[in-house]
Amino acid sequence: MRFWRFTRISAVAFCISCALSADAQVALDPNELRQAAIVALRDGEAPTARRYAEALVARDPSDLNAHLILARAARDMGDIPPARAAARTAWQLADTDAERYSAALITAQILSTEGKRTRAQLWLRRAAQNAPNDLLRERAKRDFRYVKQRNPWKTDLTFTFAPNSNINNGSARDTSRLNYAISELLFGEPIEYELNDEAQAIAGIEIGGSVRTRYRFHQTPTTAHDAKLSLSYRTFSITDDLDDDSIKGSDFAFGSLAFGYGYRRLNLDRKGEFALDVEGGQTWYGGSRYASYLRSQTQQTWRTSAQRQFRFGGELERQWGQATPDLDTVGLSASITQGYASGNTGFFGLFATTTQSPNPGSEYTEVMLRTGIALKKPIAGAAVQFGLGASWRDYDYSRDSRDGRRDTRIFADVTATFKDIDYYGFNPTVT
Repeated sequence: MRFWRFTRISAVAFCISCALSADAQVALDPNELRQAAIVALRDGEAPTARRYAEALVARDPSDLNAHLILARAARDMGDIPPARAAARTAWQLADTDAERYSAALITAQILSTEGKRTRAQLWLRRAAQNAPNDLLRERAKRDFRYVKQRNPWKTDLTFTFAPNSNINNGSARDTSRLNYAISELLFGEPIEYELNDEAQAIAGIEIGGSVRTRYRFHQTPTTAHDAKLSLSYRTFSITDDLDDDSIKGSDFAFGSLAFGYGYRRLNLDRKGEFALDVEGGQTWYGGSRYASYLRSQTQQTWRTSAQRQFRFGGELERQWGQATPDLDTVGLSASITQGYASGNTGFFGLFATTTQSPNPGSEYTEVMLRTGIALKKPIAGAAVQFGLGASWRDYDYSRDSRDGRRDTRIFADVTATFKDIDYYGFNPTVT
């Protein structure tokens, strides 16, 4: 009995061995091997997929799909350097939008696996830019949002190239009055004198940019702590014909550098958020140090419904001037944002500011009202916002009058963001 049992087992083993030998000798052409590698990836057999992909690459180093499969399989196995190298080669070999999309997407996945989420976001922008259709573009955007939410770094970039009718904050008039006290003492009446080119408004082209970045170094379900850095710079090219050829646009260039800390806490049953920001920085004007400052801002939001949100804020700032007077500023604000059934969003805000300075001419109190509406429906492919506001500023002291000075300003603006013009996720805005 044992003999026959052993014979049956041996026969079965022999049949299996023959079957395995027969399978091992099956020859697959490159397309079949590539498809087998894809199936292996789909079934979670990363080592098998990698072995097939390496065979394809050895046969043809310019096989882009083999490099994509190799990159994905190596990443799934946690072997990052070969995965990154394969993805880099795939990007270099890519010729079409679909190929560049696939290479950019796998590169972003590898970088995200490494924890390099900022670089992953840049590659996802590349993927969206090269997506061959809307469906794949939306997938890249979805992945971008996913990575962004998990990235402790957040960076905002702004670039400006725009005409400016008053680059130097000069006077719209060509004359001004001499100090009233001197005029009355010497002449018994107000005396006007002509302003030089630099004191009058000068038109030009503004060229500038800014970067704001924060690193979220600690977070809980209800709180967040951020370290912040910001830099900005703008310079000008003069377009007016001036009598004084020595005046240059760079004379009015303005730059800033600031470091700060931010704190956020959800409250009011998660319907509100308290925010505290502290920032210290230095500004430059015309290439020279202008002022150092320390600023503290607090803000409380409260969402009473899905369509309505209130916002209350306060600000304290101390400025130490190098080319401008020292200045202390206190500000308060309150605003409401309201969504409407039409999909439009309205805004109304009230702002109050007061300053103190050793220089009486720098002290003022100001009240500003501002309202606006953002339209849901695009106009000529652009998301449009309309704004309207007014401010009243009161100076107790003025060199032109013993009664001080009252400035009233009414302003309006229209901002159009062209959503149909998209380059790597950036949209041009005109105000």
